[in-house]
Amino acid sequence: MEITTEQLKIQPEIIISEVNNGQEITITWQGKPSARIVPIVDTSDRELFGIWKNRDDTGDVEQYVRNVRKSRKL
Repeated sequence: MEITTEQLKIQPEIIISEVNNGQEITITWQGKPSARIVPIVDTSDRELFGIWKNRDDTGDVEQYVRNVRKSRKL
């Protein structure tokens, strides 16, 4: 969905409602895309699967990935 900055000023509650329903919204300014409003994805219930499912060292997936990437930079 695409809206103008003027529409954002006039109807913010409708736009937020659309975002809460999963809609991504692109805001245009002077006819050009300027910003995007996207729903926040809840990652708290993210669960590993496959070969990673029974590993003890991956309790927090995001922290595990950060640690792996950090060691690559050194």
